[in-house]
Amino acid sequence: MFRNINKTCINILRQVGAEQKCCYSTKPKTSQIDSMGQSIADKGFLRPHKPYNAPADAADKVRAICGSLQISNKPDYQLKSLEEKFKFLEACFADFKHSVPNSQIYEIKTVGDVIKFYETSVNTTVPLDALKTMELPENLHIQYDYLRFNSETDTKFNGQTAFPKSSTLVTGLKYRGKYVGNEAKQSWP
Repeated sequence: MFRNINKTCINILRQVGAEQKCCYSTKPKTSQIDSMGQSIADKGFLRPHKPYNAPADAADKVRAICGSLQISNKPDYQLKSLEEKFKFLEACFADFKHSVPNSQIYEIKTVGDVIKFYETSVNTTVPLDALKTMELPENLHIQYDYLRFNSETDTKFNGQTAFPKSSTLVTGLKYRGKYVGNEAKQSWP
């Protein structure tokens, strides 16, 4: 009986395969949203920009580069061709040691745009780290290093935890030396 069912299934699959031409794709079967989420997760919080402190005479330096390339140094001067734009931005990079990211090149159309770009500093500090150096209001306190509960060293609640049968284990290699895990005492009924 099992052989008959198996043969019947094979015959049906052959008939369906003959009627419908099967196409195989080399693309993985993941949704577009999943791949976008993975892309964002791979990039992390900060993209790898180098910090840049804009010099006080950035506008004068850009104007000097315009003079050396025989380009008008007026802020509303439109860069005529891609070749002129490339040579101008390449000379600016050589002088400032700071390049225009690919995502912003299309925004630069005039000499004024280049001056504005090189007058803007780039800060790569994570916002949480920036809060460490700021003067905060008196009613705001930020705890930068988290505290882990340990029943042996806890003085606030006399060693009693909100989760009496749950252990807090430190599994990461980075924090194993910094934090002590707490193994819950098992009480069997």
